[in-house]
Amino acid sequence: MTIALEVSVRRTLALALALALALTGCAPAPVAPATSAAPATETPGLPLTLTDDANRPVTIAALPARIVSIAPSNTEMLFAVGAGDRVVAVDRYSDYPAEAKTKESLGSYLQPDIEKLVAAAPDLVLATDVHVKQVVPQLEARHITVFVLAPRDLDGVLDRIGIVGRITGRETAARELVGRLRDRIDAVGRAVSAAATKPRVFFELDPKLFTAGPGTFIDDLLRRAGATNLAADASTQYPQLSTESVVLKDPEVIILADDASGETPDKVRARPGWQGVSAVRTGRIISIDPNLTNRPGPRLVDGLETLAKALHPELFR
Repeated sequence: MTIALEVSVRRTLALALALALALTGCAPAPVAPATSAAPATETPGLPLTLTDDANRPVTIAALPARIVSIAPSNTEMLFAVGAGDRVVAVDRYSDYPAEAKTKESLGSYLQPDIEKLVAAAPDLVLATDVHVKQVVPQLEARHITVFVLAPRDLDGVLDRIGIVGRITGRETAARELVGRLRDRIDAVGRAVSAAATKPRVFFELDPKLFTAGPGTFIDDLLRRAGATNLAADASTQYPQLSTESVVLKDPEVIILADDASGETPDKVRARPGWQGVSAVRTGRIISIDPNLTNRPGPRLVDGLETLAKALHPELFR
């Protein structure tokens, strides 16, 4: 689920709780948010009815002039397609681009301040699947239009960027952005196709050994970056592995996406029983910016490039 992954921007230790709630080359070229003056705002055929990721038919009656985002990934999509000037409020973790931090904060990602949200008088709220059970019904009861975005893989992210562009009148800008992102994804694919091996990777989301399993966008990233996900055979999307399980599966590379919890390669090397793990013995313990891998937004392509380079540096010289 997207929920816990996005919270790890600053509070990776909260990941385990958030997951439990949700379960009911070259250096990467950053995704530059479009400026509000760049692409012209288009008027889609309105009213427009689309099915969101909660399988709800949502009707966009008019071009939204006041938009609220209650997830960092959605915020990044809005700014990336050039609709950031119409964003009036965001959750506290929406910190990219810098302009997002100037918007009114609605507090908690999991439970935003509903009264402040209503007071922002939005025409449209972009939410995620974690908001479906409690937040969405509260907003619907107040006759506020809510669209849920919850992509499960990289292709899904590109598709949702297109949807955001369509419902905000930035369809051309979104289409161009998706084209650029697709070109970069394809370039990674071509490079990684020459890899001699696909190393076993343990992607650590939390010091308690939560990781990403099958059916998640992180699993998709690892596969596209030329890795074998250590948790690909897990029975849940975000399993918590035991120390014994990780050691037995013997990862060749450990990716740390929990720097907010203070985890470092040195701390991993000092873990009891981990000295025989291949990644520890060879020094392949890599810290990564979780904002690039744990948010299903445009910068996920930056994360893909970063992972591919870390796993196969010989292919990106």
